[in-house]
Amino acid sequence: MKMGHMQCAAGIVGILFVLSGCSPFDPKPEPAVITTATYATGDYKIGPEDVLEIIVWRNQDLSKTITVRPDGKISLPLIGDVQAVGMTPDQLTKEIVNRLKEFKENPNVSVVVQQVNSYGVFVLGEVAHPGKYQLKSFTSVLQAVSLAGGFTPYAAKSKMFLLRKMPDRDSEVRIPIDYDEIVSGEDSTHNAILVPGDTLVVP
Repeated sequence: MKMGHMQCAAGIVGILFVLSGCSPFDPKPEPAVITTATYATGDYKIGPEDVLEIIVWRNQDLSKTITVRPDGKISLPLIGDVQAVGMTPDQLTKEIVNRLKEFKENPNVSVVVQQVNSYGVFVLGEVAHPGKYQLKSFTSVLQAVSLAGGFTPYAAKSKMFLLRKMPDRDSEVRIPIDYDEIVSGEDSTHNAILVPGDTLVVP
């Protein structure tokens, strides 16, 4: 092949790498923040910064779209502060109804989670797209790996581990995870559902 043809072919290959978002000199993408297009299930527990729509039937003054404060509470007319963090939408609905009964007879209330902003986890190490993932519904270890684009060729799948903060927030536990045992069915218990703040590490 002549030198001019070789240069042309090399140029075309370079263009294809750019168009595909890949580079032969940078196989690992930069960490990213990725949002999944899923939803909050009925068992979802409300967290800080989640956006809630509170609808009180036939009462626009009491109906609000409100963001859960960092202290875990929301403020509503008549009843004041209400604890929201850690409750499901149904549980929060019942709490608001009970509080409103002091002022209204048989209040009809619904609580809808408009935006889930509190379910964030990290997937780090030898995955295609390491970074923070803002989740919208319950996500397992294997699903988190899939969201991160899967393993790189260098991943030590049998040495994965999960870092999880304890409720007191002053301590952290390290949970070993063996991918091969999970997919073989030998260790299905470690295909755990991630909780907000979890860090999954793939060495």
